[in-house]
Amino acid sequence: MGIRVLLVLVIAIVKAEAQTSASSIGDSLFALGNYNKAINAYAQVGNPAAELQIARAYNAIGNYQKAVLQYESIIVREPNLKIAIFELGKLHLKLNAPESAVSLFFDLTLDSTGNPEYYYYLGRAFQDVGSISQSIRSYKNAIALESTHLRSLFQLSKYYLVKQEKDSVLTYTNQGLDFYPDDVSLINLKALAYYNNDEFPKSIPFFERLLELGEQKLYIYLKLGYAYFKTWELEKSKEMYKIAIAMDAENANAFYELGHVFLKDRLLDSAAFYIKKSIEIQKPFLMEEYQSLAGIARQQKKLPTALRYYQIAHEENPEEPQIFFQICTLYDQMTEAPDKKLRYYERFIEKYGKEQAYLSEMVQRRITELNEQIHFAKD
Repeated sequence: MGIRVLLVLVIAIVKAEAQTSASSIGDSLFALGNYNKAINAYAQVGNPAAELQIARAYNAIGNYQKAVLQYESIIVREPNLKIAIFELGKLHLKLNAPESAVSLFFDLTLDSTGNPEYYYYLGRAFQDVGSISQSIRSYKNAIALESTHLRSLFQLSKYYLVKQEKDSVLTYTNQGLDFYPDDVSLINLKALAYYNNDEFPKSIPFFERLLELGEQKLYIYLKLGYAYFKTWELEKSKEMYKIAIAMDAENANAFYELGHVFLKDRLLDSAAFYIKKSIEIQKPFLMEEYQSLAGIARQQKKLPTALRYYQIAHEENPEEPQIFFQICTLYDQMTEAPDKKLRYYERFIEKYGKEQAYLSEMVQRRITELNEQIHFAKD
């Protein structure tokens, strides 16, 4: 072997050892989160693996512009390095550049040997550009490749939940839950599919399971409270709403719904208490709350109180004919003077006669009766 050849081999060995050493140092620094020094170490190596680590380091420190440029530079030189294309696509999604991500992920699906992740991220990118049908198709392709791809199953379940297609929601949630029974995202979607379809008894076990799995979230207590209310499990409903109130003492809806649980349980004082608390918390608009209080007072035979609440509700929404109709009938019940009763009913016809045919017909019959009473009284 000639001296020149031997010298070339020695230089190559030394250079390789130096690169290996720099790469090892870079890997150690990267693992410890010392990304800037890792970049300097990798820059001494100069192979595709080191350049990929530099792109990752730029991404990790938030220097996204340099990360994109680094990935693009790698892909120009190594167009078959799929990991670089894949990571650049995900970076484009992070940077709200889904059009660029679509192109990269689409190319990956063409070259892919069947990677469901490529189709999942292509679905995400299509979703971000508003191509929903293509997004759904991509998620379905991911599931066709891997039937237990949970993130794709979740996206499809969520899509069909919004579309209010319960059976499709259940198809995809069940497919995922068969593989991973404790996936809280899928359990949540299954509970909501039943709940939104008014199948409250079927929704309850899944909301309860979410609580068992540690999902102590306000909306779960509220929905479970309402589901118990609809299935006449009133004590459980009260418990859920009270927990919700403890979590958010400014949640007027929780107080209002709890008031209606007590109302259903015929505990009128408690019902009135919680609905009043709802009113204290809320800012107007309060028509429904005052209307409920009026109904409670009426059941308690406290007619003047009921009338006052109906009048407040009418002030909150003077365009609602049902409330003024209640004022008319309540005033009719409270006073003996037919001429005074008549004035209320006539005001109803003046204001709402053309809007409410059914109520107007009843009011008109009562006006006729009162006119007859007044006429015979004069005779």
